[in-house]
Amino acid sequence: MAAPSAAPHLIWRRRGGALRRPVARVRRGAGGRCWAGPRPPLRGGGRPAGGAKSQPFGGERELRRCHSQHGGGGGATPALPAAPARGGGESSRELGAVWAAAMEPGGAGPLPGNNKARGGAAPPAKGRELGRPPRKDSEGYSESPDLEFEYADTDKWAAELSELYSYTEGPEFLLNRKCFEEDFRIHMRDKKWTELDRNQHRTHAMRLLDGLEVTAREKRLRVARAILYVAQGTFGECGSEAEVQAWMRYNIFLLLEVGTFNALVELLNMEIDNSAACSSAVRKPAISLADSTDLRVLLNIMYLIVETVRQEAEGDKPEWKSMRQTFRAELGAPLYNNEPFSVMLFGMVTKFCSGHAPHFPMKKVLLLLWKTVLCTLGGFEELQSMKAEKRELLGLPPLPEDSIKVIRNMRAASPPASASDLIEQQQKRGRREHKALIKQDNLDAFNERDPYKADDSREEEEENDDDNSLEGETFPLERDEVMPPPPSTPPATASPAPKGCPGPPREKDIEMFLESSRSKFIGYTLGSDTNTVVGLPRPIHESIRTLKLHKYTSIAEVQVHMEDEFLRSPLSGGEEEVEQVPAEILYQGLLPSLPQYMIALLKILLAAAPTSKAKTDSINILADVLPEEMPTTVLQSMKLGVDVNRHKEIIVKAISAVLLLLLKHFKLNHIYQFEYMAQHLVFANCIPLILKFFNQNIMSYITAKNSISVLDYPYCVVHELPELTAESLEAGDNNQFCWRNLFSCINLLRILNKLTKWKHSRTMMLVVFKSAPILKRALKVKQAMMQLYVLKLLKVQTKYLGRQWRKSNMKTMSAIYQKVRHRLNDDWAYGNDLDARPWDFQAEECALRASIERFNSRRYDRAHSNPDFLPVDNCLQSVLGQRVDLPEDFQVNYDLWLEREVFSRPISWEELLQ
Repeated sequence: MAAPSAAPHLIWRRRGGALRRPVARVRRGAGGRCWAGPRPPLRGGGRPAGGAKSQPFGGERELRRCHSQHGGGGGATPALPAAPARGGGESSRELGAVWAAAMEPGGAGPLPGNNKARGGAAPPAKGRELGRPPRKDSEGYSESPDLEFEYADTDKWAAELSELYSYTEGPEFLLNRKCFEEDFRIHMRDKKWTELDRNQHRTHAMRLLDGLEVTAREKRLRVARAILYVAQGTFGECGSEAEVQAWMRYNIFLLLEVGTFNALVELLNMEIDNSAACSSAVRKPAISLADSTDLRVLLNIMYLIVETVRQEAEGDKPEWKSMRQTFRAELGAPLYNNEPFSVMLFGMVTKFCSGHAPHFPMKKVLLLLWKTVLCTLGGFEELQSMKAEKRELLGLPPLPEDSIKVIRNMRAASPPASASDLIEQQQKRGRREHKALIKQDNLDAFNERDPYKADDSREEEEENDDDNSLEGETFPLERDEVMPPPPSTPPATASPAPKGCPGPPREKDIEMFLESSRSKFIGYTLGSDTNTVVGLPRPIHESIRTLKLHKYTSIAEVQVHMEDEFLRSPLSGGEEEVEQVPAEILYQGLLPSLPQYMIALLKILLAAAPTSKAKTDSINILADVLPEEMPTTVLQSMKLGVDVNRHKEIIVKAISAVLLLLLKHFKLNHIYQFEYMAQHLVFANCIPLILKFFNQNIMSYITAKNSISVLDYPYCVVHELPELTAESLEAGDNNQFCWRNLFSCINLLRILNKLTKWKHSRTMMLVVFKSAPILKRALKVKQAMMQLYVLKLLKVQTKYLGRQWRKSNMKTMSAIYQKVRHRLNDDWAYGNDLDARPWDFQAEECALRASIERFNSRRYDRAHSNPDFLPVDNCLQSVLGQRVDLPEDFQVNYDLWLEREVFSRPISWEELLQ
């Protein structure tokens, strides 16, 4: 074989995330000129080795032209047809051996089998490559199928209803039916509920509502169970699940019309303040399902009302639509103890976590809290429309796209097998001739279609101080071995998005660009001035003009600017008009105890996480799932184990949804409300908690089958239950994945993104807690939305992870480049960003905290306001004309008071005036 220096040194160039045509390495020759081709001689200006004319470097087109002139030199490129060697004469079979040698982990030489077959010696390897362990970038990627998951506010209505009940509550369905029928037979002897007309339904519902006002607890509980049976759809008179759901919808709107929900809120308030039940539960060593019976019945009815009224159906009557709007307004208004209903539920959560009420059924409370927040504030689609309206109100341009809709059309990435798997495939096929090589045009098209398949697991960036070239990057040779031919018709979901400005720059990006340009060309800075371009070159002027043309102004930036104006001129700025939208009312109710609410939610999330270990001092979240008598058979134990795991999954789902909804709605309402909540989540260790959650076999968690479909409502009340066996319990359902677990994972990733976005100190927390390997394992889940949020989290910390991490994770870097949106001048992969310097992280958090405290005290803390700035009524006519209600006894004895307090006391007016 010819010496390696006899052929041009060829490298792979990466453009746009895809591997492009090999081009000749650029060498610097005599006189400082750049050469396209092999290394020129050390002395003299003669031709480079190989007989190629030296050419100055003129960009990629010049390199490609040079490559076409030297393409046959050595024939060492797999992407071009083999040609007679000009300097060495290797055959295509020998080139295959050299290529296979480069693919071997460590790059130490060709495979042993190839050595024996060809008798060739291994090319010398660099010293540091000999001891390098094989790279781990592609490990963990499994050939799992794409998950057909559609992200939404909630799961299907039937699934959300079934998750309300634990499997241990199954016998209570018949108890509810019995309580209803005993009362119904007294008034309607020979008729069924489904045979009555609307007036009779309304009369009986009013009769049940009156029964809730009795003082005897047992009677009140039986009436509440009868109402719960009506809300459950009077399933004893139905023959199918669809019929149950239809009657359920009708009955719930009937109950709402007669005022059942307000009566239930009063009863719930009474049960929360029931000190006898709380003290009894505290003294008990083990709390079971029986300790929370009253609360569970009330919460079940309220959850069914909120969840059913919240859902819009095609056959809804006009009066139902008006009732829905009225109910949403009342639910979000401060009508219950002068606070919204959500605040009452938050109070139940904190009381449970403090240990004062361990019998509270936390799963039902959290589910009701989630649906209440969702009903009053709105889901993600409503949030997007409110965001568009607010941008229009502030005079900002409309949003170019809806992120959720764009993500729904993305495909999941499918990473290839590792290098060892590729070599095993080559060995199994034997030493067949390479019949065809991949054409570059086809390769580029394939890369654009599926980004992960363009990268081989052995590609890595070599540290080379001379020319910083890429060496050792390999790609599989045979198309039919590794990459199947592209399909003739692409799938409908793979339609390319319209191309435009990928990520518009912010005002801060323009400031940083101008600051670096001024420092470089002039040597001084002007702070936040983005208009002065004196002394800068003309290309910088054009760059600034382009950046400003595509500048994105967020609602948050406008709100921060307005807040600064209020603080700068409190007198001339006038009084701020705060619109009392549901998010604003909820924030005002949560503000006094918001840190305690966040800590309580994270405590329960920690207890429900699958990675948390059982501790004696941790809170007991299983109070509403454990039966009074523990199971005695193996089958009962298996059923209870499934029920407990399902119970924890539902709690995680509810908490993650509540936190995400609050963060997004507070951010839209006012940025400092969002920052206040986010800062307290960070203080409560939310970031390490979410990382701890993902530090598990996330694929097993998402595909877990902790459900028994025959016990789910309403199937269990309509059909006869088959006999349960251990095999049927182990089999679970036939779904490819668990919807609630995947929903929870995406929500937690979105929360983590919300907390760390544009916050360098919190991004450093991701680095300190070694989140990169944990997040990389989550990429095994082939779901586009989840992968995107994982890649976003990896993108923000890439600049802090160092060159070695980037070298050994080139496939992940490529996926970030192709999947995540980038801004103009986005230097995300390297530590050149001025804001990425670590010395002012603490100052950044302290400044943010000071701004939040100023905002809260200015807008909400009326008691500590400056009295000089408060409005004063100094009009004599309005003061004298003000009506004052005097007590009746004072009016009767007014003459006596006048004589004793006024006439009988001498007053020295001179001293008083002095």
